Parts: sequence; C-alpha cells; structure tokens
Amino acid sequence: MKDLLLKINALAEKYADYTAGNLSKLVKIKSLSTGEQAVALELQRQMLEAGFDEARIDGLGNVIGRIGSGKKILVFDGHIDTVDVGNPANWTSDPFSGSVSDGFVHGRGSVDQKGGPAAFITAGRILKELAFDGDLTILFTGTVIEEDCDGLCWKYIVEEDKIIPDFVVITEPTNLNIYRGQRGRMEITVAFKGISAHGSAPERGKNAIYMASKVCLEIEKLNERLKSDDFLGKGSVTISEFVSGSPSLCAVADYARIHLDRRLTWGETKESAVAEIMELVEGTDAVVEVLHYEETAYTGLRYGMEKYYPTWKIEEDHHLVVRAQEAFAGLFDREPLTDKWTFSTNGVTINGYYKIPCIGFGPGNEVMAHAPNERVPVGDLVAASAFYAGLVYYLSE
Repeated sequence: MKDLLLKINALAEKYADYTAGNLSKLVKIKSLSTGEQAVALELQRQMLEAGFDEARIDGLGNVIGRIGSGKKILVFDGHIDTVDVGNPANWTSDPFSGSVSDGFVHGRGSVDQKGGPAAFITAGRILKELAFDGDLTILFTGTVIEEDCDGLCWKYIVEEDKIIPDFVVITEPTNLNIYRGQRGRMEITVAFKGISAHGSAPERGKNAIYMASKVCLEIEKLNERLKSDDFLGKGSVTISEFVSGSPSLCAVADYARIHLDRRLTWGETKESAVAEIMELVEGTDAVVEVLHYEETAYTGLRYGMEKYYPTWKIEEDHHLVVRAQEAFAGLFDREPLTDKWTFSTNGVTINGYYKIPCIGFGPGNEVMAHAPNERVPVGDLVAASAFYAGLVYYLSE
C-alpha cells in the first residue's frame, strides 16, 4: 500500500495545474440554484475527458459519473450551484474570474463548493491511470439546488434514480479535516392574526405586531435553554425575518409573521422544535408552519421537499471513519482532525433521512463559504485529489 500511496501523491501533484484549471473553468460559469445547466455540462465534459466510464445527467440535473462496476457503491458528492456574490463592492476582483494566482483559485464557488468536484475529477483520472480494478462502483455526483434546499438533490437520487450507496463522501470544505456530522436545521414561520382599527383608537383593535413581539422575546429566551450535545454542540433558534401588515399606516396592524432559523442538535426533532414554538404562542391567534420548498430545476422538472433537514452524525469508530483516518495518515504521514461542520450539507438527506453512512472531506476553509473574495488553496485541491483516490483503495480492501 505504501508504494501505491506514493504514486497517488505524485500523480495528484503532477495534475495540480490540471485540477486548478478545471476548477477555474467551473468558477467562471455563474450557477445559482436552478440555473446550473452550463456548469453541469462542463462538469460532464471534464468527467469524460478524465476517462470516466460513464457521465450522465439525471432528470433533476445532477451530473453522475461512474468508474468501475463492483458490488458496493462509493459516492463522492459535491454540489455545483452557488449563492450569489452579494455586494460587488466587497470583492477586490471579479467574482467569476476563476483566476489562478498566488497559490489559490479565486472566485465564487471555489470553496463552496466547486473545489470538491474539481478534486474528485482528478481523483477519477488517477484511478483510471492506476487501472483501479477493485470491487467497487465509484460514483461522482455534481448535485444541484443544494444552496436553496440542501439534500433535495439526494432525495431525487435515492427515490427517483434508485441509487442507494454503501458510503458517501461529501466534498464540502472541511479544511482537509474529516467531518462526521452536523446539526440539522428547519425553517418555521409563525403568522399572527390581529384585528385592525383606526390608529386614533388602537384600543378598538388587536395589534398583531404586539402579539408577535411578545413571542419574539420568548424565542430569544428559548434559544438560551435549548439542548446541547458533546459533539455537535448546542441547538439554536433565531428570528431572521419580521413582516407585518395593516390596512394603512393609520391603522392597527392586523397581520404579522416571523421566520425562524432553527438549528437542531442531537436529540432534537421536527416535532420537538414545533412543540416548543406552539407552547410559546398558546393563547394567541397564531399559525405555526414548517415551510415547504418547491421549484423548477433547469431541466424543467418541478420538485420539492419539506424544509426540515435532520441532524446527523456517525460514530468515530464507524468503518468509514476509521478507513478515512487510515487513508489520511497513510497519504500525509500525520493523524487527521476528526470534527463536524457548523453549516448544513447534503448529509441531512444522505444520512439524516436515509441513514447512508457518510463523512465529509473537502478542500478549503468553510469560513470562506458565502464570503466575498472566496478562494481555495491549490495545495488543498491536490491533497483532496490524493485523499479521494487513496480512500477508494482503502475501502476496496
């Protein structure tokens, strides 16, 4: 194995410019959620150029590449949509330049999350060059609509494509650490119904803003007493939007709505989170609702799911985690840090809903995600390429 790992590292270094160049091409293509067609075609082209056995696009628009045809299925997943650039004035260069300079690839999506797919393209090329013939089917998925609705793409892959892997590696940024879980999340709205009256006699009405405001203060207190987990940390809730309405600006508000961003630690569920809010609004004319996402993909397919994204983690002694740690140590001659994400990933569906074992390993630091002047070190891309190829051999033993 030692000689093989040396070859893998050497090839990853040899293809450093190739990997950075592929990522640059992906970054240059703007690809917001539901608008990924051009970048999907480019990723498919890169897969075929790298010698993949197959590269296809499914009904939702996910790109699915394949190497090998063994009994067990290992998937490397990376989403190819990005958030928008925000205020352009906060960027020191063109967000879609894809510039390769100073040891980095620059631009929106370089870290979140096109760097992972660029690295797994190179890993596939390495596997083909080494003539990998283990008893694995290796799939490489460039997934869509993750930024708008994390995990929706994998709902489609499992339920419509009928692909149920044995292992998944999420290539979201981990700073080259191994991640084995994350807090879940959900989106909740609370709508309050008041009674309007002329502003000169507010006592005749029932002000929905006052009703909502009292609940907002209770939600602030709720955040302080939510559960905590030794590994994943504390659950949280915050109000991200407050909307109100009235017949005029000279009238009592008869409507108010708040939007809650709820992060769920281990042991918290959709039911428990909703029950907490129901308790706070008891006695008011309020409706609590978990939101639903449904949009039309670039393929023309309309698809959706509830905006509940379950908490997930796998144990540190799980076979996938252990083999990943061994592969890392074998390749890089040091022990990895095994940790967790602070943000949400496709793991909410892969493991949260379907209980498929998954870990995370990706190039770049997650603090750059959604930030201006996003950039990923070329050295991280090289290391990730080597790790993905090496892990294939460790899991095929």
